[in-house]
Amino acid sequence: MSFERIGVIGGGAWGTALSQVAASGGGHVLRWAREPAVGGAVIASPGSPWVVRGGRLDPAIRATGELDELAGCDAWLVVTPAQHMRAVLEASPRCGKPLVLCAKGIEERSGRLLHHVAREACPGSPIAVLSGPTFAHEVAAGLPTAVTLAAEDEAVAEQLRERIALPTFRIYSTDDVAGAEIGGAVKNVLAIACGVVEGKGLGQNARAALIARGFAEMTRFGIANGARAETLAGLSGLGDLVLTCSSTSSRNFSLGVGIGQGRPAAELMADRRTVAEGAFTAPVLARLAAQMDVEMPVVAAVERLLSGEADVDQVLLELLSRPPRAEAF
Repeated sequence: MSFERIGVIGGGAWGTALSQVAASGGGHVLRWAREPAVGGAVIASPGSPWVVRGGRLDPAIRATGELDELAGCDAWLVVTPAQHMRAVLEASPRCGKPLVLCAKGIEERSGRLLHHVAREACPGSPIAVLSGPTFAHEVAAGLPTAVTLAAEDEAVAEQLRERIALPTFRIYSTDDVAGAEIGGAVKNVLAIACGVVEGKGLGQNARAALIARGFAEMTRFGIANGARAETLAGLSGLGDLVLTCSSTSSRNFSLGVGIGQGRPAAELMADRRTVAEGAFTAPVLARLAAQMDVEMPVVAAVERLLSGEADVDQVLLELLSRPPRAEAF
């Protein structure tokens, strides 16, 4: 199995960064964007915020607006937003390629993890998940990064790692696909909560406590859905959680900051040019947790803030009024 020719489905910051990684690892990269002009502009324009430091991407990267062209690639990195992934894959011709899912979220309308969605959209395709603590602009600039590559097929994982790993893009493998996905999805919601703490000015102690208790929620939900605790404690879970809960470079954290400062969630989301996946994940995650009887009070609080059902002061009072309990997962 050879992955010389890599297709990248998605024209945003993360798609651009992964295109650069794949090109730097050798071989050819074809990147698809829904809007052809955007795909070309990101590669060509030094003024674009998505272009790597110095204004140049590897010349091996080509852009296209035609999904048909990806049929000649050996594997696809799927970097579309989680809520659009099914539609893009179902529209893709000859969708039997190995798929590396690089978005983080849960499909809102079905409540399905993305690897289940990909299997439904592209039956027979080998599925892998790439996740971990990654800010796109740092990856694109070649700064040191470590990620998790999860695949049930060890041979697929090994071939993909050989193809795209770099000294500055270190890949750790696992067969726990559900664990890698759940960590990336849940941390987006928790990052919104940590942003609220920042925007409200509640201090570093409160943020640290929220990260720890949020990680407990992530672990409970993950184990209830077949994930392994060690995966959730690794790069795709705890590692990603720490990164996105502590920096305004995180879209989810920034959304939470605005909510903490008193701006309506609907207004903040309408103003955003980029997607904060946690805003879509929170309601479905809260619903799934309730159905499975998994206790996730922080996630439930974020869902109420996003829906406008409660304000920050009300949610804080409810969380701080919860009865004391033993510290446990």
